[in-house]
Amino acid sequence: MRNCFHKVVLQVVVLEQLKVKIAGEISLSADPGAAMKKWREVFGISQTELSKYLKITPSTISDYEGNRRKSPGIGVVHRFVDAIVQIDVEKGGELVKRFNEAEMPAEFFDAVNFPRGISGEEFCKAIKGKAVAMEDKLSQVQLYGCTMIDSIKVILELPYESFMKIYSTTTQRALLFTNVSTGRSPMVAIRVSPIKPALVVLHGLKPDKVDKLAVKIAESEGIPLLLTSMEMPELKTILKTVA
Repeated sequence: MRNCFHKVVLQVVVLEQLKVKIAGEISLSADPGAAMKKWREVFGISQTELSKYLKITPSTISDYEGNRRKSPGIGVVHRFVDAIVQIDVEKGGELVKRFNEAEMPAEFFDAVNFPRGISGEEFCKAIKGKAVAMEDKLSQVQLYGCTMIDSIKVILELPYESFMKIYSTTTQRALLFTNVSTGRSPMVAIRVSPIKPALVVLHGLKPDKVDKLAVKIAESEGIPLLLTSMEMPELKTILKTVA
């Protein structure tokens, strides 16, 4: 009985932490409408579905997201956050569970979340990337963040069951692997993982050094594969300002 009680308390705490995180990002954003849209899409909720839950019209939600209404107040943000979290809970709470499991030792990765969604093409241009697979799909990709990963540490030290934690709260993000020699190992890890990223970047690798199997896997999974030689300090600065 005590364990069940503690589990319920923990679930409530996690829910509140997630709500505070989302509400804070929206309230402090220079573009609150874009932040609202981002989180609605991260949760996989349509404007129509959200409008029914909030008992307002889809056009009202569209107006908030497009900043055609005055900046949402605390009351609006509170209702919005409560709604998207509760809708997820009613669907099984997968996103909330993923948020709860997102903690991982910092030496494995460095995650950057974008305040709004950006296209794969925009991302590629920002990092001075070169596509070696699925270039035609870049325009269809929507990214909400990028996780920079030390490929050697992840492959050699990270338990397989923890690999999915690098996605944080959404798979609509780019995985950027550093310390790569051919790109084969990161792509094999992605191939066997049940959750796939929207885009993959291999850092510091020249086109003629990319393993053919890595390219084949990217094409088979339908994941754009990019290369970038941008220095890491500059790359991190770009990623933090790209959106």
